[in-house]
Amino acid sequence: MRTQGSRPKARVLAGVVVSVAVGCGPNKNTEPPDPPPAVDRSSAARASADATPTDGDPTGFVYPSTERVDVVDDYHGQAVADPYRWLEDLDSAKTRAWVEAQNALTFGYLGQISERDAIRARMTTLWNYERWGLPSREGSRYVVSRNDGLQNQSVIYTLDRLDGPPEVLLDPNALSPDGTVALAGMKVSPDGAWLAYGTSASGSDWQTWHVRDMATTQDSTDRIDWIKFTGVTWTKDSRGFYYAGYDAPEQGEELAGVNYDQKVYFHRLGTPKRDDVLVYARPDHKEWSFTPEVTEDGKYLVLTVRIGTDRRKSVFVQRLGRSVGKGPIRPVVSDFPASYAFIANDGPIFYFRTDDQAPRGRVVAIDVRKPPGRNQRELIAQAPYTLRGASLVGDTFILRYLEDAHARVELFDRRGRSQGAVALPGLGAVEGFSGRRRDSETFYAYSSFATPRTIMRFDPQKGRSEVFRAPKVAFSPEDYVTEQVFFESRDGTRVPMFLSHHRDVTPSPDTPTYLYGYGGFNIAITPRFSVPDLVWMEMGGLYAVANLRGGGEYGEAWHAAGTKRHKQNVFDDFIGAAQWLVDQGKTSPSKLAIGGRSNGGLLVGAAITQRPDLFGAALPGVGVMDMLRFNRFTIGWAWESDYGSPQDPAHFEALRAYSPYHNLRSGTAYPPTLVYTADHDDRVVPGHSYKFTAALQHAHAGDAPVMIRVDTKSGHGAGKPTAKRIEEWTDLWGFLVANLKMTPRRAG
Repeated sequence: MRTQGSRPKARVLAGVVVSVAVGCGPNKNTEPPDPPPAVDRSSAARASADATPTDGDPTGFVYPSTERVDVVDDYHGQAVADPYRWLEDLDSAKTRAWVEAQNALTFGYLGQISERDAIRARMTTLWNYERWGLPSREGSRYVVSRNDGLQNQSVIYTLDRLDGPPEVLLDPNALSPDGTVALAGMKVSPDGAWLAYGTSASGSDWQTWHVRDMATTQDSTDRIDWIKFTGVTWTKDSRGFYYAGYDAPEQGEELAGVNYDQKVYFHRLGTPKRDDVLVYARPDHKEWSFTPEVTEDGKYLVLTVRIGTDRRKSVFVQRLGRSVGKGPIRPVVSDFPASYAFIANDGPIFYFRTDDQAPRGRVVAIDVRKPPGRNQRELIAQAPYTLRGASLVGDTFILRYLEDAHARVELFDRRGRSQGAVALPGLGAVEGFSGRRRDSETFYAYSSFATPRTIMRFDPQKGRSEVFRAPKVAFSPEDYVTEQVFFESRDGTRVPMFLSHHRDVTPSPDTPTYLYGYGGFNIAITPRFSVPDLVWMEMGGLYAVANLRGGGEYGEAWHAAGTKRHKQNVFDDFIGAAQWLVDQGKTSPSKLAIGGRSNGGLLVGAAITQRPDLFGAALPGVGVMDMLRFNRFTIGWAWESDYGSPQDPAHFEALRAYSPYHNLRSGTAYPPTLVYTADHDDRVVPGHSYKFTAALQHAHAGDAPVMIRVDTKSGHGAGKPTAKRIEEWTDLWGFLVANLKMTPRRAG
C-alpha cells in the first residue's frame, strides 16, 4: 500500500532552502579514461556467436553468450547455485575474452549516443580549473598539492611563504606516461629534510613507499613494498619511520589473495627493507591491523588496532627509547570497546575522540600510566551533533561535527571549555583543521553542491578564517539551489535528503533525476562539490543525495541500524527516497536514475532487484554483488563488521535475502543498467560485477540495455587519472541521457 506524503514545508536558512516533509515509500515487493580498449574482434565475435538479439533496441546489439556451469554450494543445509563462478578467475583467457566481448558491446552502444561529445566537452571545460590542496607547515616551508586543471595527478609543491612562488617537490605525472601511477600518501620528517611518499599503480590498494630529499628533490635508495591501508610515521630525530606492512603475496595472488597478518616495522633511512625491525605482530590474531603514530613530542609510539572495518578499536602505547622495538607495548584501551581516535598528548595524558558511552562522540583524556578501565576522564561532553573529527592546534581543540549531515565546527580550550563556533558559508562540508601544538594556524576546505572546494586559512586564537585559494570554475554558483528534505522510511524512521538543481528548473514528473546513496561503514555523505554532478544539473537534472542508515550522519545508532541483519533498512531507506521523489511530483519512475559505488554499488544492485519497476536507469559501480563470497577475496573479510558473515547461519539468511547476484529473477524486465568496474580493482574484485552482469543479462526479459563497462589499468577509484574520470562520467551521463530520454538543457 502506498501512502501519499504531505507536501514539504520550507524554511530558509543561510540562503539555502530547507524543507521538512513527511512521506513513506511503499511496502516492499516480492571522474579522460583511456579510449575504449582495443578489442580482438575475432575473439569478441566468437564469444558473441550464440547471443540472442535484444528485441526493440534500435542499435540491434546482442549480448555475449556466457557459459553457465554446474557449481552448487551448501550453506547451512541450503543449496545455492553459482553458475558464473568461472568469472572469478580474472586472468584466465576465457574471462579476458568475455570482458573483451562485453566491452565491444558496451562501447559500441555508448558510441552511438549523439550527446556524448557535448557532455565530454563540457565536462572537460568545467574540470579545467586550478585546484589546491591543504597546505601544511613542514620545517621552514609549506608543502601543498596543486593541479592546474586537467593534469592527471596533482603535483606536490613547496612554498617559502603562502604568497610565494611554488617549487615542484614531486610530480606524480612523471611516474607513468598515462597518469595511472598515483600518489597514495606522504609524510614529511620532523626536521623538514625528507619526504616519505607512497605510490600505487593502476588503482591498486598496494603501495610502494620511497624517500625523497626535500632539498635536492632526488630519491634515496629506500624502498618499502607491500604496504596497504596505512601510512608512515617518523621518529622525532627524523632518522627513520614506522609502518604497517604485509608479507609479499604469492605470485598471481596480488589482486585477489586474502590480506591477513599485518605487522608493524621500523625502517631506518639508508638501509634495505630486509633490515627493517619487526616492532609488533600478532600471529594469534591474523585479522588485526595497525595504524602506528609517533606522538609530536617523540616520546611514544601509539598503535591503534582495528579488526577490518569495525569502528571499535584497541590502543597500545610504547615508550620510545634509544633502542627501536625493545620497550614494552602496553594497552591503554583494551578489548575493542568502541571507536577511539588519537588526537594529541601532554606527556602521559593522551586525548582521544571516542564514542565510548557517547554514541554521537566526545573527547576524553587518558593517563597512559594507569591500567585500562581506570585511566580516563571526560574532557568535552557529547553534543547534540555527531562528532566526526578532532584536532589540537596550539592550545585549541577543533571539533568537526555533523548537524543533519552538514558541517558544524566548534572550538574548545585545553580544559574543554567552549570557545564558540567557526563561521561557515552555509550547508556544506569541511575537511582539514590538522596541525601541531606549536602551530598558530591551520587550514581547512569548504565545499557544497554548488561551491567548489575553497581552501581557507584559520587562526584558532582569533577564530578568524581567510581565503587561501578560491577556485575559478566556468559557472555561476548562484544559479543553483539546494534544499534539504526529510522523508519517512518504511519503518517510520526520519531520513534526510539533499536536492540540488539549477534555479531555472522546477522539479516535476518530467524532470530527469539522479538519486545517489551509500549507506554503510559509518561513512557520512555530505554536500560536496563535483564536476560531474554540476554537469548533470546544468543539463536540467535534479541531483538527490539520500543520507541512509548505515552511514555516520547521526552517530553509532544510525550506523548500526544499517548493518548485518538490519542491512535491509538501508535499501528500504533508498527505495523510500525514490518513492518520495515520485510521490511529491519531483520526478517519475521513467525519469529516475539511481547510482552508487562500492557499498553504494551493492545498494543499487539490491534496489533494482527489489523494485525494478521504480527506476528508469541504474548505474552500479564497483559494487559488492555476491554477498555469499565477498569475504573470500583481498580485504573482503574485513567488511563482516557491517555485513556479517555468510558462515554464520543467521547472517547468511539476511545476506541471501538481498544479495544482488542471487536475487535476479528470470523473466523480469529490469531497468536500463550500466554496471561499471575496473580490471585492477583489488578491493572489490571485478568478479562481483562480472557475475552480476552475466546473471542480469540471463534473467532480463525487457528490451532495455543491461551492460558492463570494464576499465583497464584502473582500480577501485583512488588515484584515478583526471582523463579517465572525465571519460567514465561522460559514458555514465551519456547512458542516462539516452535511457531517460533526456533532452539536455545544456551540455556544451
